[in-house]
Order: sequence, then C-alpha cells, then structure tokens
Amino acid sequence: MKSEPRPPGALREVAAVFLKLGVIGFGGPAAHIALMRDEVVKRRRWLSDEAFMDLLGMTNLIPGPNSTEMAIHLGARRAGPAGLIVGGACFIVPAMLLVLALAWAYVTHGTRPEATGLLYGIQPVVIAVVVQAMWNLGRTTVRGPLSAAVAVAVIIGYFAGVNELVLLFGGAAVVPLVQHGRARAALGLYGLVSAVGTAAVAAPAAPATSAAASASLTTLFLTFLKIGSVLYGSGYVLLAFLRNDFVSRLGWLSDRQLLDAVSVGQFTPGPVFTTATFIGYVVAGWAGALLATVAIFLPSFVFVALSRPLVPRLRASPWTAPALDGVNVAALALMAGVTVTLARAAIVDPFTAILAVAAVLLLVRVRINSAWLIAAGGALGLAARLVFGR
Repeated sequence: MKSEPRPPGALREVAAVFLKLGVIGFGGPAAHIALMRDEVVKRRRWLSDEAFMDLLGMTNLIPGPNSTEMAIHLGARRAGPAGLIVGGACFIVPAMLLVLALAWAYVTHGTRPEATGLLYGIQPVVIAVVVQAMWNLGRTTVRGPLSAAVAVAVIIGYFAGVNELVLLFGGAAVVPLVQHGRARAALGLYGLVSAVGTAAVAAPAAPATSAAASASLTTLFLTFLKIGSVLYGSGYVLLAFLRNDFVSRLGWLSDRQLLDAVSVGQFTPGPVFTTATFIGYVVAGWAGALLATVAIFLPSFVFVALSRPLVPRLRASPWTAPALDGVNVAALALMAGVTVTLARAAIVDPFTAILAVAAVLLLVRVRINSAWLIAAGGALGLAARLVFGR
C-alpha cells in the first residue's frame, strides 16, 4: 500500500480522537463506526466516505472486533505504523480500565444484596439486547435457503457438542462449494461435521477445574489468543466461544458469571471484547485481566497490519465473498444457540421474563440506547430485591 505524507502532530491527533471515542463509545460496533465516520470523515476530513467504506469492508474479511479494527486502520491511515498501534490502544484502554474497576468491585462486593439485585435485573435485559442484535443481523446475513440451511445445521451442531471452530470453518467451506456447483463436496463436508459432532458427544468430557485459583495464566492467555484469532461476526458471537472454553471445557466460570461478564461488557463504552478483561480478573486477578486483554486484541493488530496490502486482492476472488457469507451465517447461528443456553440462567421467574420481553419491545419500537436500558434493568432488579426480597 502506497505510503502517504503524515501531517504534523498526526500521532497526537490519533491518540486524542480515539481516547475520546473510547470514552463515549456506547451502543456497540455499529454505533462506534458511526461515531468514527462522524469524527474522521465529516469533521476532520482524514479520508473520503468511499475510502472509509473500503476500510470497513476490509475489517469484514478478517477475524476480530470490527470497530476496534476500524480504529486500528484509521490510526494507520492517519499516522502510519505508530498510528496503527496508538489508534487501537487508545480506543481499547478506557473501556479496559473501567471494566477492570468493575471486575474488582464484582469480586470484592459481588455477594452483597445490592450487587446481586443489580445483576438480577441486568441479565434478562442483556439477553434482550442480544436477541435484538441477532434479529437485525439475521435480516442481512440469512439471505436465501442455502444460508438458512447452514444456520439450522450449525445450531444443531452446537447443541450436539460440535466445536465452534469446526462449525465456523464448515460454514465458510459449504457456502462457496454449493454456489460453485459442488453440492456433493458440500454434503460430504456436512457428513464430516456430523461425524465430528458425534465423536464430541460420545467422548468423555475432560475434567473441569472448579476453583478460579487453579487457572493457569498460560492457558488463559492462549485461550483468549485463539478466540481473538478466529472470531468472525458480531462481538456478540464472543458468547459462544467464551461459554465453550470457560464454562464447558475449563470450568472456570458458571453460566451466571459469564452473564455477569457480558453484562459489564454491554454496559461500558468501547469494544465488547473487553469482556475478556472482566473474565481474566475473575479467574486470575490483575495479571489475568491484563493478559486476557492483550491476548484477545493482539490478533486484530496483526491482521490489520498484514491485510492492508492484501485484502483488496482477496475481495476480487469469487470464492472469498461466499466464504465470508458462510462464516457470518455460522457465527450468527452460534450466537443463537448460546443465547438460548444463557437465557435459562437469566430468566428465572415471571419478573425476569417480563423484563426481557419489555426490553425487546423497547429496543424494537423505541430504539433506545442499550446502555440506558441495561441501567434501568439494574435499577428495577435492585428495587425488586430490596423491596420484595426476590
């Protein structure tokens, strides 16, 4: 990619812009990207709308959180290799520090009635936020019988115990094979995925460690590094990976603790991937929080740096677009499967069921900011616990 002259003070400008966006960036990836466009295209004129959309297209072809990768891309565009690091880090750090403080409070005071009341009301609202996100994503992701069939197959595979990576890469392979007239090869691949799923169910489960003290920092780092390296789709798809690794495989978290972590990631500004900071602190303290954060975001910096000169050529390939479609459909289906599982832990009585339904209706009809809705859910949950002892 051809280098461009850097204006004086470009690196300081990148740091200021993305620190600001990291502090005010509520509302999820779509809101983050809208804020970035307003800041760097309309106000500061770093680049044109067309160039901005090209960068956004690049982020869809590589794993990782799209809004964070946009911050990395835009920082590199404005201030070169140093801007690549500064833009991404400044967007991540404010959320990471806030989540770290909340994780400390959760571990220190999480069993107090006030804390449990807040989480009692927040958790069903988070489920509603995820459901609304799935609905919006599904309208653009599931486009015809083929993608619908892949989604159904992935959901079945998820509940059969198939590893989420097998399901993601299976979706990436099946869609282009079918679209290029190789349906027999696609059916063979589905058979392979089914066989892997059967083996996964038949195999004895690995013993899970129950105490957070037994968490290995190396395992923690490598697990989050793997997640950051392979996760496509919305940040909400992170739920499927987190549950498979930290609840089912390692046994370091319960479903309720995972929901608490996701609730904090939803309530705070910046990338949803800072959920990793919370989980890292819960299972391994300050060192775990920092290692988890570095591990989950590190692949995004590497992928952006490597893809800047390569992605334009990848986009021209007739196999790339349908493969990406397949990954996105599989990611959405994984998100649906894990939401069903987590809803069982969040919606435990009529009060939480009413909260969840009301939150979905408000999100669909009023388009309220999810952060305010989560805050309201926490307030109602706290009131219910304190007044009625629920």
